[in-house]
Amino acid sequence: MSSPHSPNQNHLLAALPTVEFERLVAHLELVAMPLGEILYEPGRQMRHAYFPTTAIVSLHNVLESGASAETAGVGNEGVVGVSLFMGGDTTPSSAVVQTAGHAYRLDSRVLKQEFIRADLMQRLLLRYTQALITQIAQTAACNRHHSIEQQLCRWLLLTLDRVSTRELIMTQELVARMLGVRREGITEAAGNLQRAGFIRYRRGHIAVLDRFGLETRVCECYAMVKKELNRLLSDVQYRQGIPTESGRHLQTTARMESRPAT
Repeated sequence: MSSPHSPNQNHLLAALPTVEFERLVAHLELVAMPLGEILYEPGRQMRHAYFPTTAIVSLHNVLESGASAETAGVGNEGVVGVSLFMGGDTTPSSAVVQTAGHAYRLDSRVLKQEFIRADLMQRLLLRYTQALITQIAQTAACNRHHSIEQQLCRWLLLTLDRVSTRELIMTQELVARMLGVRREGITEAAGNLQRAGFIRYRRGHIAVLDRFGLETRVCECYAMVKKELNRLLSDVQYRQGIPTESGRHLQTTARMESRPAT
């Protein structure tokens, strides 16, 4: 049986103190996010922010030719729509659902009102935005300097961190578009990982058999992204338990130290 939906499945929402959370909860709308749904298009007005719980959203830069590549992914650790509280209502990138699931949608006006209160939510959103910028910058460096196999390992590991299963519904064509490479390159890289016993691939599905094996093949970019997110949110505590990578749960009352992130 699947667990009931809760805003606390999103780490940013789970980190809000009770007072701030209660101001938001009536405005949070649970929405299904099917694979391939476009949340934002370049230059279009953004009317909502999305806090994923079980879905993963891919942020893409799209060229005039129609070609695109993923610049970052957003799962239950973050929010889609940082442009709304950073001063803009549009973005030159697009946001597409990479892994089907659910999210909580929040009207842009409510998000902005809460942001300008300068309470914990503002600090959480700004720190998350810094972590997102790190992910975007690291993705650009990775795509330029590392092999397709290393990029694929990075992408698989980041995806695994955001879902509760090791079997991903994902075609090689879609992965190739995410990474901005030729499908043949993904076929070769996935074949190498499958022969090593790290993954099992069949059409439309990638099952991760050996996560540690992927970690031995991945470049430093995966660890850099994870380290920065953990550093920026290291003093965050949660109202209710959310699972960590080690399997234990954090059970505390939400608060954040007043010291600024450096």
